[in-house]
Amino acid sequence: MPFGQHLDPAVPGVPRSMLIAGVAALALFVAPPLANAQDRAQNPSGDKNVTAEVQKQTSVALPSLNPLVERVLPAVVSISARLSGEGAASADRSADQGDQATPFDDLLKRFFENRGMPHAGREVMALGSGFIIDPSGYIVSNNHVVGNSEKITVILQDNSRHPAKIIGRDEKTDLALLKIDGKEKLPFVTWGDSNQAKVGDWVMAVGNPFSLGGTVTAGIISALGRNINEGPYDDFIQIDAPINRGNSGGPTFNLSGEVIGINTAIYSPSGGSVGIGFAVPSNTGKSVIAQLKEHGKVTRGWLGVAIQGITPEIAKSLGLNPDEPTGAIVAAVTPNSPAAKAGLKPGDVILSANGKPVKTVHDLPRLVAALPPGQKLDMNVRRGGKEMNLAAMTGEMPQQEQQVAASTGSSSDEKAASATSLGLQLAAIDQGMRRQFRIPKEVEGVVVTKVANDSPAGALGIEPGDVIVSVDQQPVKTPQEAAEQLKQAAANGNILLLLNRHGTSQFVGLSVQSPSSGSHPR
Repeated sequence: MPFGQHLDPAVPGVPRSMLIAGVAALALFVAPPLANAQDRAQNPSGDKNVTAEVQKQTSVALPSLNPLVERVLPAVVSISARLSGEGAASADRSADQGDQATPFDDLLKRFFENRGMPHAGREVMALGSGFIIDPSGYIVSNNHVVGNSEKITVILQDNSRHPAKIIGRDEKTDLALLKIDGKEKLPFVTWGDSNQAKVGDWVMAVGNPFSLGGTVTAGIISALGRNINEGPYDDFIQIDAPINRGNSGGPTFNLSGEVIGINTAIYSPSGGSVGIGFAVPSNTGKSVIAQLKEHGKVTRGWLGVAIQGITPEIAKSLGLNPDEPTGAIVAAVTPNSPAAKAGLKPGDVILSANGKPVKTVHDLPRLVAALPPGQKLDMNVRRGGKEMNLAAMTGEMPQQEQQVAASTGSSSDEKAASATSLGLQLAAIDQGMRRQFRIPKEVEGVVVTKVANDSPAGALGIEPGDVIVSVDQQPVKTPQEAAEQLKQAAANGNILLLLNRHGTSQFVGLSVQSPSSGSHPR
């Protein structure tokens, strides 16, 4: 058997460990002749001194991060927070449930500070990290590290302990600002520009993993703009520098010693580091912390729309390119909101805001939230196949946003109808239907009472109790009207439905085949 066939991964029965070992052996035997050939090419005379000089020039030494570590480490702190009754109850639930649940369930570990197991008569402590941004003692950390705490203690690198008070917290970005009083000016670090960060850049993370104290790890930026479904402003930097429980609130540095991220979450099947960590970008943190320092809270711009992303099916229904769907489609508009006053309507596709493209549904909330209330927002909108420009004056985001629903017509007492090609049974909305399916009083349209198995509507996830508000952006008032519009839309192959489920409106796109070939989702 010719040498080399043993290294072919396609050969059955050869363990991968053997393949790796084989490659190593191949490198062992081949590398010296190649090196000798290179030496002979650069040193025909065979002079040993020349050969040594060539080897010296071709060797690359990895730089030490020690100068950077010595410069920034004194400004990184450990944080110990004694939880209040509410926080202790939360910790108790975490102990039973394996930490707080997230959309990734147990895989996304947002609370990776160390929590003592709660027992009767025993304090529950949360341990995390932070960093000093001002010589007078202002410290940045995560909200989930210090929130609901009765007492917070900051431990500096010299092991001195200082009581801290909370200046402000922001749950939406999971950031908090603390203050300690020091007799002397404290070491501090500065913010960097996270917009300049690039995938592949080297970074260094510092924190307090597993209560070990100042610990340094290094890696690279793996990705930018990550959305991990933690909130509407997700824009995380993903790094592979190992971070673990207790690193929450600690800084991520670039090679200039500037903070470009605040470590907040990890993706982990086991709870330990697997090289997938997430940090809040410094440009987000810098803005939030500045507001917390000045006002103790964060004020964000507010537009007053419920939006969603554009799927290929929705794009087809709107006449957009299904291969590259961009923009955010308006599902509902809050009455008397800045969006309503600007003339936005359900079904509008927002393509850009203040000159910045809205590529995904997460772009618009970040753009709007970054504006102060009373700021003009110019939007490029697509409506009915045509583009137009609308302008809104942002309002102040309410502390507790209410779910919004589109109001498009009035209920009817007419009998039920069916849209057999889609597998739907429809009925008018009366008081009995509202009670049975928990339909809010302001929601109008027709209610779905039955969905056939193995139907396009069933495959799409439509359920009994869903209210069809509009078909292809045309409001429906009676079951017969809805059935007729659905039949006409199905003939075109693509249907855009505005559904309302328990008060929340959402567009869904449905692609169907012609009736002659059967109706199935594509």
